[in-house]
Amino acid sequence: MSNLTAPFELKDIEPLKSGQFVLLSGTIYMARDAAHIRFSEALKAGNPLPFDPEGQVIYYAGPSPAKPGHTIGSCGPTTASRMDPFAPMLIERGLRGMIGKGKRAQPVLDAMKKHKCIYLGGIEGTAALISHKIESMEVIAYPDLGPEALFRLRVKEMPLFVINDLHGGDLYLEGQKAYRCSE
Repeated sequence: MSNLTAPFELKDIEPLKSGQFVLLSGTIYMARDAAHIRFSEALKAGNPLPFDPEGQVIYYAGPSPAKPGHTIGSCGPTTASRMDPFAPMLIERGLRGMIGKGKRAQPVLDAMKKHKCIYLGGIEGTAALISHKIESMEVIAYPDLGPEALFRLRVKEMPLFVINDLHGGDLYLEGQKAYRCSE
């Protein structure tokens, strides 16, 4: 197990290997489909993004309403492939980490390898647990999108697995090979 603090420097993520369990603390961003569409539109129009992706981590999730006395409601990872059309543009601008669930498309994997970005997997079924790891949450852009706005989160010991590391490791492929039955 490794403890990571976001934002990331390259030296923080170089030693990680796919399949490794990590506890993530620090400042991360949370955004889903609608926010990513707006990122793309802003860049196409020559406008700045509402955050600097250099060294940052994006969590693909949308919060449910918080119960009284809580920062956030359940907040589990969403399917990362929905952000695949937009991920390379952020990775090229220095994004160092993404958190979601499911496999990534080859153009995303290629951008990750070229620009040194990792993909962390949120553990499915732990949305309530993850919500207790979020210490603060604020909308920093696109409030009209409601739960699909861009949020800045402060997290402490968020449990994750390294899915894709900087060395070409892919937990999904490695897992299939490790548990494939021979006939």
